[in-house]
Amino acid sequence: MIRPDSAALFEERRRHLLGLAYRILGSLADAEDAVQETFLKWRGADVNAIDNPAAWLTTACTRHCLDLLKSARRKRVDYVGTWLPEPVHTVTDETPESSLELASSLSTAFLLLLERLSPKERAAYLLHDIFDRSYEDVATSLGLQEATCRKLVSRARASVGRSTNRYLAPRQRQEALLSAFQSALLTGEIGGFAAMLSDDVSLCSDGGGKVPTLQRTLRGKGEVLEFIMGSLRGYWSPYEWRPADINGGRGVLLISGDGHVGASVTFGYDAEGRLADIYIVRNPDKLAGLEREQAWLA
Repeated sequence: MIRPDSAALFEERRRHLLGLAYRILGSLADAEDAVQETFLKWRGADVNAIDNPAAWLTTACTRHCLDLLKSARRKRVDYVGTWLPEPVHTVTDETPESSLELASSLSTAFLLLLERLSPKERAAYLLHDIFDRSYEDVATSLGLQEATCRKLVSRARASVGRSTNRYLAPRQRQEALLSAFQSALLTGEIGGFAAMLSDDVSLCSDGGGKVPTLQRTLRGKGEVLEFIMGSLRGYWSPYEWRPADINGGRGVLLISGDGHVGASVTFGYDAEGRLADIYIVRNPDKLAGLEREQAWLA
């Protein structure tokens, strides 16, 4: 049986492990499975012989995530429609730069950028650049040479750095956008909301083949606004509009009359703070975690 003190050690790291696993996998359900598997390995380990429990747990969790990611990528080949990461409730600190960096690394836009990377590039980049682990620690976690890990991180930075839509707008700007979006849907006046959009704004929706949704990504201010005012305005009218902290930023949940989450909406921004991406998740399997109000510090 696991000793109380070792159980406490694990609980101290649970939120960190969950945050790491979610960023690697893009799925809260899979991340929870990875953390649970890590706990089972921890329970069977000789804890007294482990010099650095935090590093041991990170290594075990990371390696299990990489195994899960291989399976997940095979499943996504057959995914119906657009695949988006599972939305999650988050609690974020307002001021420290490190917290802002962690919050932005939870954004839907950033998680989609990570999809471009190989599994080992993703893990190395997250461990080193987001969670501030040394190359020596990253090498241990991945079972690779330090030089190899440096190359993985360098390639990942080059890929992620080429994107212009990885920014997290200031909180006040996010709140203003939500207010303008809601006002446009309620009143039909789109001027204020339209002014906050980039010219090449995009909108996509993930239904997972389980509910009706868009089958393609809409691109350009004209096409996106036409869809919002012509389709979403009517479709969303029966739902309660509930702003929430989702994926490190301000988003909105659409709540049905029976109290269930019918959709989650998150946003991506460009360097000027304009709305660059609108992400709508309607797949009920991915919305289940939001109803449990799972949260962790970004």
